[in-house]
Amino acid sequence: MQRYGHFIGGSFVDPAEGEWFETKNPYTGEAWAEIARGTKSDIEKAVAAAEAGFEEWSALTPSARGKALYRLAEHIEADAARLAEIEVRDNGKLYAEMFSQTKYLAEWYRYYGGLADKVEGAVIPTDKGGIFNFTRYEPIGVVGMITPWNSPLLLLAWKLAAALAAGNTAVIKPSEFTSASTLEFMTLFEKAGFPAGVVNTVTGFGVEAGAPLVEHPRVSKIAFTGSDIGGQKVYETAAKQIKHVSLELGGKSPNVVFEDADIDAAVMGAISGIFAATGQTCIAGSRLLLQRSIHDRFVGRLLEVAREAKIGDPMLAETNVGPVTTPAQYRKVLDYIEIARAEGAKCVLGGKPVEDQPGGQFVEPTVFTGVSNEMRIAQEEVFGPVLAVIPFEDEADAVRIANAVDFGLAAGVWTKDMGRALRMSERLRAGTVWVNTYRAISYTSPFGGYKRSGIGRESGLEAIKEYLQVKSVWIATETSVANPFIIR
Repeated sequence: MQRYGHFIGGSFVDPAEGEWFETKNPYTGEAWAEIARGTKSDIEKAVAAAEAGFEEWSALTPSARGKALYRLAEHIEADAARLAEIEVRDNGKLYAEMFSQTKYLAEWYRYYGGLADKVEGAVIPTDKGGIFNFTRYEPIGVVGMITPWNSPLLLLAWKLAAALAAGNTAVIKPSEFTSASTLEFMTLFEKAGFPAGVVNTVTGFGVEAGAPLVEHPRVSKIAFTGSDIGGQKVYETAAKQIKHVSLELGGKSPNVVFEDADIDAAVMGAISGIFAATGQTCIAGSRLLLQRSIHDRFVGRLLEVAREAKIGDPMLAETNVGPVTTPAQYRKVLDYIEIARAEGAKCVLGGKPVEDQPGGQFVEPTVFTGVSNEMRIAQEEVFGPVLAVIPFEDEADAVRIANAVDFGLAAGVWTKDMGRALRMSERLRAGTVWVNTYRAISYTSPFGGYKRSGIGRESGLEAIKEYLQVKSVWIATETSVANPFIIR
């Protein structure tokens, strides 16, 4: 099997404790690589390397940093197919989606490469005479980045591209289930001419490697993507040292279909929202809100289309639904299906494990009707191919149901009424609202959540300021001495 060490200071190194763990292919169930099992000692080395790298990286002109990010983007595009294959081997998602992601993530590095030398302070016309006041933006320092297993490189790009453009350096702790693609990605930084230590990766488990990264006193910010429970723990730990944080957490997103919607388009949007990526996305439209007048007709059409989904090898172009990525997540999805049944929801599609596939981690696309918004299946993030269908009466009822959860990451609205589209986009408590589409993302548009779905934003112009701190500079232009006992 292939063996992957940590990437620290521009080189691959063995773990300090000499421990390794296996990573498995979710489709076959077979181990295919050994990953370094990091500890506090490895984190200490990586932070020291990032501090040394910060001195050189932050001293470069913003234009020079931008050019380095452009070079990196070229290497990403050239290596996109190989990186996608590694991600499929690690997380079991469809190659078609992973390849689309690995090609597209180059655009984040181009976008922020272009933005690097366009972050500008301001001259402030204060009310004080004889004073010149201006602001400047400065990098935060070493940023710890903790990434999940569902889209490792894309979700890393949302953090890393902006952080590097701003002049920071990074220590990355990827999920223990999907570390290989991040480690392979590290080789591109040397090819792109980045100074050693600017980007570092320590692999391992949350308690052994992730916690020491969050706790490290010389890590100035933590950028985390994961569950709301994990994000809460990160937030609590970071607060003890008053660290900067950005948290992109879970969701229980409503996909709201009104009676005037294009039914065929909305059906495809509902399927994309929950069965794409085997439902393992934070933006999954796991609550399908249907206006009662179209409920039965819509469900019938939805089931017709969903039954045609092909389950199987994620490397094949004809496959629509791959395996659940981890054994624990597989068991969790099946547990929630039983919880839904016990609470009285009606399973009208799926609801069982798939027995004729290797690896033992496949779940049928599952649809529940007769769901009330108070059920656990409607309130808690399942992170799997399980859809809860909830009827509503009118626009006010839809808003009430949609917002009555602890999460607020995304929402979908399907209607031909532009006034309604605008009203719903205003009233839904979510960081992203899609109208007549779903799962659309771009490096140009901010992404993040309300409520327990997180704080801060990734992508777009807003994201780079998540990795900068503003300084106000006051310069006296007159030589007169003010009364030292009175605030100026």
